[in-house]
Amino acid sequence: MSDRILKIAVFLSGSGRTLANLIHRREEFDLPIDIRLVIASRDDVRGIEIARDDGIDTRVVRKRDHRDPFEHSREMFDPCRKAGVDLVVFAGYLNHVLIPNDFENRVINIHPSLLPAFGGAGMYGHRVHQAVLERGVKVTGCTVHYVDNEYDNGPIIVQRSCPVLKDDTADALAARVFEQECIALPEAITKIASKV
Repeated sequence: MSDRILKIAVFLSGSGRTLANLIHRREEFDLPIDIRLVIASRDDVRGIEIARDDGIDTRVVRKRDHRDPFEHSREMFDPCRKAGVDLVVFAGYLNHVLIPNDFENRVINIHPSLLPAFGGAGMYGHRVHQAVLERGVKVTGCTVHYVDNEYDNGPIIVQRSCPVLKDDTADALAARVFEQECIALPEAITKIASKV
């Protein structure tokens, strides 16, 4: 494996659990990352606190403040360019953002299903797990994939699965899938780092 440390930015919209996992994996398991920047879609999310506690530069870019999608994209990616970011990680980032040409194949997302199942616009978080239960699926999981300009569409890097149990609730299933996400995302980042 390469000794390359990936300079990353994390885009998030919520609690920052995925960011906290990346920080933990960096500290305890030598995940080859240098988190240069965290950009949140709102200023009232816990993910911002987690980033600041770790000394990571933070910004808030609200999509509603940018009617032009190209302007919104610039506000998101210009700070990444300035920070010398190699890879952008969507960690529970819920807004659609246009991926600029210079970041093609340099943005990844973790999605809480085995794509292409249960993906697309409006399919995130609790909604995904509820849809899995309503459909009667027996196995679910998570997918790390490259992000392009369509929802949940880019090439798959890593998938991990887990069973759907007979008495599952959406919350219980979400917890089991998140355990797999905590393994899959670092695995995908390590794969990418080894190819750089």
